[in-house]
Amino acid sequence: MKSKKNILIISPFFYPEPISTGKFNTDFAVGLKDLGHNVKILCYHPLYPTWKIKKTTSKINNIEIIRGGKFLWFSKKPFLRRFILELSYAFFILRKIKSSQKNIDIIIPVFPPSLAFFSIIPFLRKNIQKVGMVHDLQEFYSEEKKGFIFKILQTIIHRTEKKCYNSCNKLIFLSNEMRNESENIYGLKNTKLEVQYPFITVKHHFTNDLEHIFDNTKRHIVYSGALGEKQNPEKLYDFFSKATLSIENSIFHFFSKGEEFNKLKLKNNNPNIFFHDLVKKENLEELYLKSDVQIIPQKKGTSKGSLPSKLPNLLASDCKVFLITDQNSELEKLFKEYSLSFVATTWNNETLIKNLKNLLNKKIDFEHQKKVARNIFTIDKMIEKILH
Repeated sequence: MKSKKNILIISPFFYPEPISTGKFNTDFAVGLKDLGHNVKILCYHPLYPTWKIKKTTSKINNIEIIRGGKFLWFSKKPFLRRFILELSYAFFILRKIKSSQKNIDIIIPVFPPSLAFFSIIPFLRKNIQKVGMVHDLQEFYSEEKKGFIFKILQTIIHRTEKKCYNSCNKLIFLSNEMRNESENIYGLKNTKLEVQYPFITVKHHFTNDLEHIFDNTKRHIVYSGALGEKQNPEKLYDFFSKATLSIENSIFHFFSKGEEFNKLKLKNNNPNIFFHDLVKKENLEELYLKSDVQIIPQKKGTSKGSLPSKLPNLLASDCKVFLITDQNSELEKLFKEYSLSFVATTWNNETLIKNLKNLLNKKIDFEHQKKVARNIFTIDKMIEKILH
């Protein structure tokens, strides 16, 4: 191994959060640790996807976890809880950065949130390499909001993210679309911009704990993971509801948590749509194996803002994947380039149902699918880009 690095990760989301950025950060930190690097993270107690703090003393061997936020309360309104997260985490980082940056070689802020890194830029030692990891473009998602207040917020987000991104020595984006959008919006130097898709984390460890959920005489169409605005939950539920009337012998499932999940569950009266808690980490591969189709939905016009981090795991499994994304998006092009099935570029229910029927009856070459996943979605390349 090349020289050992002392690495500080800045993100509120971390272990034992089961999905999204928290899961990504955990697997990434463990990957760095397993290569012999010293890893420290400034994070909150688990809060996602319920947006309720769950105090924990959970640890990971040889990773220093410094937690805050145990007395926080988050609003049910997305705007207010994001405001609380940004502001409170910035204060937490300001309090901790002086002692936490001692002997640090590389600091990795994971965006969003952005205000925390913005607030500590003047206090960072000059010799620390600053490598930003961009998961979502908040300015991109804020553009569709209307009204005077949101215009002010868009300006604040733009200036904050621009300062953060330009202050980094290197930026790692999870898609080319995010990279290109950021370069155009913020006038970034392309020499410090890197792209690396999220990485596979499944270990081919199969359990048999979900048999009571999956009747093997039925076909099971599943959405699993975080369920927020960018997954278009209302449209997704509507698609599932209409599909139950057209696709015989089928059951539709949501495996998630949080406010949007609770809203859909409360209004559901369809006997063929079921709502479940998130599965345990050790049951994830069983969930994929027992799913006839896993849905990856993206709200119209949002493909440039993020890339689903669960996509690599789904492609690395014996599971049919149904992607709903924007026309000419990076993911649509990727699926076509590597002959992966299936991608739809509309939220028209009639078209989606027709495509879902075809996919259910189609034979998929899972070995090809897994080979593509192993070649594209690798943690080794991401760590290499961070360290060098």
